[in-house]
Amino acid sequence: MLDSTIGPTNWKAEQAICPTVVNHKGWVPDRGRSRHRQVLLSFFETCRGHARGWSNRRLQGPPVTSAQNKYWEPTSNNSMKMKVSPILIIILALISLSLPACQMHAEEPPHQEHNTIVVTSPEVKDVVITQQYVCQIRSRKFIEVKALQSGYLEAIQIKEGQAVKSGDVMFQIVPTLYKARLEAELAEARLAELKWKNTKKLADDKVVSIQEVALLQAELDKAQAKASLAQAELNFATVKAPFDGIIDRLQQQHGSLIKEGEILTTLSDNGVMWVYFNVPEARYLEDMTSAAQHLDAQQIELVLANGSKFPQACESIRREAKFNNETGNIAYRADFPNPDRLLRHGQTGNILIHRPLKDAIVIPQRATFEILDKRYVYVVDKNDVVHQREIVVLHEMDDIFVIKKEEIKIEEIKKEGHKTEEHKTEGHKAEGSKKEIRKGINANDRIILEGVRQVHEGEKVEYEFLKPEAALANQKQHAE
Repeated sequence: MLDSTIGPTNWKAEQAICPTVVNHKGWVPDRGRSRHRQVLLSFFETCRGHARGWSNRRLQGPPVTSAQNKYWEPTSNNSMKMKVSPILIIILALISLSLPACQMHAEEPPHQEHNTIVVTSPEVKDVVITQQYVCQIRSRKFIEVKALQSGYLEAIQIKEGQAVKSGDVMFQIVPTLYKARLEAELAEARLAELKWKNTKKLADDKVVSIQEVALLQAELDKAQAKASLAQAELNFATVKAPFDGIIDRLQQQHGSLIKEGEILTTLSDNGVMWVYFNVPEARYLEDMTSAAQHLDAQQIELVLANGSKFPQACESIRREAKFNNETGNIAYRADFPNPDRLLRHGQTGNILIHRPLKDAIVIPQRATFEILDKRYVYVVDKNDVVHQREIVVLHEMDDIFVIKKEEIKIEEIKKEGHKTEEHKTEGHKAEGSKKEIRKGINANDRIILEGVRQVHEGEKVEYEFLKPEAALANQKQHAE
C-alpha cells in the first residue's frame, strides 16, 4: 500500500514504490532511467491525489457501490484508503525496467560508414614551373665621389637626389693656393722660354754652341711641365660629374675642411639595373647541360618588395666565373632597363624563373602523405590491393606535385642456412634471392585520392575512379 506521508521524489519514496528501479540505478547510472522514474513517480502521485479527492467526495456524496468498494477500504478516521494490488506493483516495476532499456537502444550512436574511396591516376602533361630566388638590385654605374685635393669646401651646387649630367660641377674646394702655385709655375715657364729664345739666336750667329741651346730647351720643357701640373691641381679643386646619374646623400657640408681622398657623396647611373641572385649548383648544372632547360632572358621576371612585377623585361643573363665555396652557390646577373628610374641602387626583390617541363608527371598534393622526411602515396594494384610507395617530389606547384618517374631497384636478400654433416667445416651457406623495390609512380598506376587515412597496407578496397583531368581541376586541399 502507498504511504501518503512519503514524498514522491525522495529516496524512501522510490524504495517504497519501485525498489527494483532504485537498485538498478545504483549500479547502472543513466540519465534516461532517472527521467523515466520521475515520470513514474509523478504518475503515482497523480493517482494518489485523485484517490484522496474521490475519498472526500465519497464521504460527502452518495453511497459507494459494491464495484467501488472492491478498490477502497474504510479507515479508523472514517476515510477511505486505496487498495493496491501486488500484481499491479510488479507490472509497474517491469515497465520501469524496460523503459531505460528502450532508451539505451534509442541513444546508441548510428554506425558511421566510411567515406567513399576515390582513386585516380597521374597525369602526364607539359607544365611551367616557377623557381624563386631572393635578389639584390644594383646600379650599372655606382661610384664614390672623393676629393682629390685638401682644402675648405665652398658652396655646394647640388642637392641630394638631384639628377646631374656629365660635366656638371658638383663640389668646389677653395682654389687660392692652387691658383698661386699655377701662376708661379707659369712665370718660370715664360722665363725659361725667353732664355731659350736668346740662346738660340746667339747659336744662329755662331756665338754660342748648339749644346747651350739644348740645355735651355730642356729647362723650358721642365718649366712647362710644372705649369701643367699646377693647372691640374687647380682643376682637381673642382669636382665634376663623370657621367649622368643621381646624387646620393651629401657626406660633407659647406665650409668643411676636406682631406684628400675623403668621400663627398655617391653617384649612380640607374639607366640599366643589374639584378644579382644566387643559384644552387644543381640548378646551374641543369641550366648548362640540358638544352630543354637552358635559361633564357625571356623566362625571368622581377618581383618588387610590394609584390608587384617590374614592367620591363629582362635584356640579358650573365653568370659569374666561380662558385662560392662556403654556400655552394654561383651568382647570376639579370639586366633590366629602367627608363622611368623606378629602381634604385640597393633595393631587394625576388627573381622568378619560369621553366617549361615536357611530359611531366603531376599528381594532386592531397593524394600524398608524409612520414618523417619522405612522401608516400597509396597505389592500388590490379587486384585492388593497396600498397604504400615512396615518391620523390621534383617541384611543388599550386596544389600539385611534379614527381620523379618510377624507378625499379633490385636488391639481393641473403638467407643463411645450415649445411649437412659432411660440409660442417665449410660453415654456413648463403642462399640469395632478389627483391624488387619500386620508387615513384608512372602514368598507368592508380593512386588513392580521397580516403588516404581510411586504408592500410595490403588491404583490398572498393573505390570509385576519377579521371586525372577532373582530379587536378579546382584543387584546393593540401596533403594530409
